[in-house]
Amino acid sequence: MNILLLHQYFLEEDDPGGSRWNELTRVWTDMGHTVTVLAGMMHANGHEKREEYKGKHFVKKQQGNVTVWRCHVSESYNNGFAGRLWGYFSFMFSSCYAGLFKAKGKFDVVIVTSPPLFVGGSGYLISRLRRMPFVFEVRDLWPESAIDTGVLTNGMVIKLAYWVEGFIYKSAKLINVLTPAFYKTLRDKKNIPERKLIQISNASDFSLSEKLLENFDAAAFRKEHDLEGRFVITYVGAHGVANHLEQVIDAGEALKDTNVLFLLIGQGMEKERLKKLAADRGVTNVRFLDPVPKAEVFRYILASEMGASVLKRVDTFKTVYSNKTFDYMSCKKPILMAIDGVSRELLEDAGAGSYVEPENTAEYNRIIREYLANPGRLKTEGESGYAYAKENFDREVLAKKYIHYISGIIKK
Repeated sequence: MNILLLHQYFLEEDDPGGSRWNELTRVWTDMGHTVTVLAGMMHANGHEKREEYKGKHFVKKQQGNVTVWRCHVSESYNNGFAGRLWGYFSFMFSSCYAGLFKAKGKFDVVIVTSPPLFVGGSGYLISRLRRMPFVFEVRDLWPESAIDTGVLTNGMVIKLAYWVEGFIYKSAKLINVLTPAFYKTLRDKKNIPERKLIQISNASDFSLSEKLLENFDAAAFRKEHDLEGRFVITYVGAHGVANHLEQVIDAGEALKDTNVLFLLIGQGMEKERLKKLAADRGVTNVRFLDPVPKAEVFRYILASEMGASVLKRVDTFKTVYSNKTFDYMSCKKPILMAIDGVSRELLEDAGAGSYVEPENTAEYNRIIREYLANPGRLKTEGESGYAYAKENFDREVLAKKYIHYISGIIKK
């Protein structure tokens, strides 16, 4: 099968962290499929455009067995909401051009993963003009999440976004959603026919964690990174408005009489403000680290007592799974889950940690102190989460299931 994927935030080979789609495409190419990706030139967390892309609109690269066309994204992406919106539209236009005139050969399917939502328009045009089916993936309910977090406030833009959403859902042959709540919302509230809907969730990458679990020296790593004698809770991910990591600083302040240390690894538009806030308040048990490669992320997780999944307290986030939750599970670490809804249900079904009400400092304080008093829970809950993820959320298994669904619409 020859697959064309539109993903604005498809990671570079040397980008820190891990991506669902970098892993899915690896599995698919290992199976013998061909994958071409139309990706953006700007990182999701607002990094500067790389020198190799400045002054260029298209750059072709090879990442393993995957061909990647890096497409123009306006550098205004970092300049507030208006700049971010133009960054979305600039990628929509450039990816459409690349899909029609740069990516050569005959493709069997075009897959678009969102957000941003507007790239679905590019995918639709490419699918119609190149005569192939169109698959749309919902990683986040947009525009709802942007509205709930206060990122999207302009009435005309909101109206346009809802119109685009409806048009894309109608046009797609297959719609993949990442959580059961998304599935229910699209079926019951947005009236999407169930024959169009599938659910291939985020998943655990056991190919990396299992290698490290065999021979990783956690004690040596902790000594090297000044973690000895600390109860380490690691958060890996974006530092943005949606994450509301100020709640972790509040928790750190409440736990300053303990040996608890919060490690926040990642990047985002709120990071510098958060660092200043922690410094101004004298909160010394919250440590900010720059993004690191995925293998290094897993070492930090393995050297921690717990992993944290954190989002702002808004109703839309009750429908999402945090991607890093599955990394914590694959590393046998219990989770401090500050996300209600389906993420809380996942945690409780797996017996993989504790739910803490988002933005509730008293609950952070109480629950973490319970672990300090009963550290035996860490191993039990970590093992339970690992077993649950192994049975239900193995990346290799879900990637093969995904490609099976796609091949079904091609045959039709």
